Amino acid sequence: MTIRNTSLFLLFFCLFIFACGSEAPTEKKADDMAQFTKDEKFKDAHETPEKIDFEGKGQMIAFKTADGKPGNAYAIKSSPDAKKALFVIHEWWGLNDHIKEEADRLFGELEGVNVYALDLYDGNVATTRDDAGKMMGAVKEERLNSIINGALAHVGKDAKVGTIGWCFGGGWSLKSSILAGDQGAGCVIYYGMPVLEPAKLAPIKSDVLGLFAEKDGWITPEVVTKFETAMKAIGKNVKTKQFDAEHAFANPSSPRYHEAAAQEANAMALVFLKERL
Repeated sequence: MTIRNTSLFLLFFCLFIFACGSEAPTEKKADDMAQFTKDEKFKDAHETPEKIDFEGKGQMIAFKTADGKPGNAYAIKSSPDAKKALFVIHEWWGLNDHIKEEADRLFGELEGVNVYALDLYDGNVATTRDDAGKMMGAVKEERLNSIINGALAHVGKDAKVGTIGWCFGGGWSLKSSILAGDQGAGCVIYYGMPVLEPAKLAPIKSDVLGLFAEKDGWITPEVVTKFETAMKAIGKNVKTKQFDAEHAFANPSSPRYHEAAAQEANAMALVFLKERL
């Protein structure tokens, strides 16, 4: 082999090794709502929330997290020593007054349960679809896990924890219950992208109630079936209902709000949580 051929061989060999050692471009995960952030139809399915006159029953609190940056939540407490807690997870807009109002409603309907509307955006609240998409697309799973684990530590290891969320928050309601492990009491998902991999679902100990829309163009009936199959394959308890409605059907500020479906879904969620908290 000539010197020139040897040099070319070494060059190609080095490039091959570099390519093999380099990470391939990260694909968006199937259980990640961020995959929809550039979908114009998805954006259009989320109207800018109307301003509401809101005077809450609770207050903002801060708690420690493992990464050193405080976590925050809107908290309504029945008793400082309550051993039952509900984590409320916001939509892609962030922790706005609509979610705080939902937290107040749930607090009023549950007995002896401290309610925490977690702030997964660290104080940022979107007022436009574009900003909401950017914020949802920019979240780091490590930080969100740190916030949720910090909230679990805040309520105490002996507390039973339920979770509930909508859309982005629906997916993170499920992930929060996975992180809660033995503390998990019940998980409610409203039309959020569920985790579909059995190995990732395996740590969940709580029952799951999934409330979905048959006409959802993103969290489709096929996705719901895959989720049910994955949960049942690992012996987990899951119940789902698909309403004859569209994505965001339970959001009163959306034109797609379906009052009958929303009332039925909310009643199901309340019964489910009351039986477990």
